[in-house]
Amino acid sequence: MAVSNKKLLNLLLVDDDEEFRTSLADQLSLYEEFEISQAGTASETLEMAKSRYFDGIILDVGLPDIDGRELCRLIRQAGVGAPIIMLTALDSDADTVLGLDSGANDYVAKPFRLNVLMARLRAQLRQHEQSVDAVFTIGPYNFQPGNKLLESRDSQSKIPLTEKESQILRYLYRAGSSAVSRDTLLAEIWDYKPEVTTHTLETHIYRLRQKLESNPDQPALIVTEGDAYRLVP
Repeated sequence: MAVSNKKLLNLLLVDDDEEFRTSLADQLSLYEEFEISQAGTASETLEMAKSRYFDGIILDVGLPDIDGRELCRLIRQAGVGAPIIMLTALDSDADTVLGLDSGANDYVAKPFRLNVLMARLRAQLRQHEQSVDAVFTIGPYNFQPGNKLLESRDSQSKIPLTEKESQILRYLYRAGSSAVSRDTLLAEIWDYKPEVTTHTLETHIYRLRQKLESNPDQPALIVTEGDAYRLVP
């Protein structure tokens, strides 16, 4: 059975109202799965979105320097594929269409209930994780589960993965600093099929190490802990 202590999801919260932004960040921080970063202007947001990876962005329409919808377009043009949920004080169909056309994934009108925002956010995060746009950092690589691909950060090398290899990496990544037992991986990846043995999993781990590790005989990224495996940040 896998232990908790999941990988934290990085969220960027953008709103020029510092009191509202801080209050919402505090509420989101109560959900232990999230790590919250904040920005109050479009220029600050764009710089952060280009330089860091975020799993999701919550973006207010009314910003002091650029309209939030224009900022959303600029974020998409910069190649950022993370889910973006727009916040607005306006609640009209035309305003929603403008927001979605700018590249937002969803639109939430203020005032809103936190549980509604959380449900919308989690739905977008789940959908994004399965998409070709999802990118996770593993050691010196960017991992694209949708494309079943590992790419070095300098984009000099690309390593194709099999479907099972990609599933194993994604599961270990989501476990964060927790070790995942062989039984759990067999159950989650192979669905307890009777013909699948521990040797099958060990073979896949061996092949993954050959692809990821600089020295597969002394793995530094996928380490063995007793009867379990752990992905090292």
